[in-house]
Amino acid sequence: MEALTQPTLLYTRHNCPLCDEAHQILLEFGLRPQLIDIDQDVQWQERYTSCVPVVWIDGKERFRGHVNRVLLKRLLLRRSNQARQRSNSREIREDPQA
Repeated sequence: MEALTQPTLLYTRHNCPLCDEAHQILLEFGLRPQLIDIDQDVQWQERYTSCVPVVWIDGKERFRGHVNRVLLKRLLLRRSNQARQRSNSREIREDPQA
């Protein structure tokens, strides 16, 4: 289910229970996020210090502070439907009988 175009990013920090929960939820939904510890970079600290976890999916910031399972499910369903539509349109263009 993971998109091949852009990785899922999880901005996090050590000893952050909300970050651990967000990571677990993403794993449950089949995502394998790239974990980014904001304490390793001053710019990330300035940007995200009071709002981790922060989740980026498909190049867009989707969640701050908490991952909503219902919204995540909708997002992934929409992503799956879009991928299916792109695949179907490619098959139609490549069909030699068309």
